[in-house]
Amino acid sequence: MTDSLKKDTEAGDLKPGSEAWLDQIQEPVIDPERPIIDPHHHLWDREESTYLLDELWIDTRSGHNIVKTVFMECGEGYREDGPEHLKPVGETEFVEAIASASRDGAGPSIAGIVAHADLRSPYLDDVLDAHETAGKGLFRGIRQYPPAEEFTKPKTPREGLYEDPKFREGLARLGERGYTFDAWHFHDQNPAFHALAAAVPETTIILDHFGTPIGSGPDSKNREEIYTEWQNDITDIAKCPNVIAKLGGLAMPFNGFGWDQRAIPPTSDEFVEMQQRYYDHTIQCFGAERCMFESNFPVDRRSLSYHVLWNGLKKIASNYSETDQSSMFYDTAARVYKLM
Repeated sequence: MTDSLKKDTEAGDLKPGSEAWLDQIQEPVIDPERPIIDPHHHLWDREESTYLLDELWIDTRSGHNIVKTVFMECGEGYREDGPEHLKPVGETEFVEAIASASRDGAGPSIAGIVAHADLRSPYLDDVLDAHETAGKGLFRGIRQYPPAEEFTKPKTPREGLYEDPKFREGLARLGERGYTFDAWHFHDQNPAFHALAAAVPETTIILDHFGTPIGSGPDSKNREEIYTEWQNDITDIAKCPNVIAKLGGLAMPFNGFGWDQRAIPPTSDEFVEMQQRYYDHTIQCFGAERCMFESNFPVDRRSLSYHVLWNGLKKIASNYSETDQSSMFYDTAARVYKLM
């Protein structure tokens, strides 16, 4: 038991996201032999929390057959010195060392790294070269999301990152070099994202977290209106064949399901009841061959445990064919991130 968990337990307060809080829900693992690639998790060593290989393996070895994972950039381990545009390469160096250790251990291997770069930079090729060298065969792509002010809600319509000609030029260059782009933004930026994907059709773009429909704060009163808006946007985005959908990441606090504020975390049945419509609509629009399930851990760990999450995903997937399930749990991620 960690010191922080011991304090929570001794105080009689099970802190949401803590091991003791999550352990209140225990379920038999569904379809435990099915091979899974988790294509979206983070690693960090921060004052408020640590999530490194040991913590990742506690989750990924909790019953489901996770065989490979993909690390997603989160601003960790940047270089403190040197040119500004090369500082994010420190994160790739940090993760590659952990990935190397993962190949020799008892858990799934970290088989791909999605790093950060500013696609508007005149030094973009130099940054990609540096990530490639630092990744030692694991570097797969870039994620760059809109700056903080573009995430502020509500906001007035204006041109932002996705409309920037320099950004689009860099996104096209990324595709020319055979790398992917992961996109994370809020639901009201989905139309701008649709225009971006249509404008740069040769680059494979992964839409993270369903385009993040917000359900907290003022938006908590407009959930159904937002859902309808989101439905229409997903239908449009799916018409761009270069876009792949990541199915997950809806348990973040600003999605508004409130599980991180409860005394007891949700069961997989509760998860399915609240979120299945988002999954079904996206799968119907994109087709299973363009969808991949994700964990978004440890961010979503604040709301539910890893084994409960994947049980819920398997319950949703049970309505689809075996071929479709294989695509969403393994094949799409293996193809898109070149993990075969």
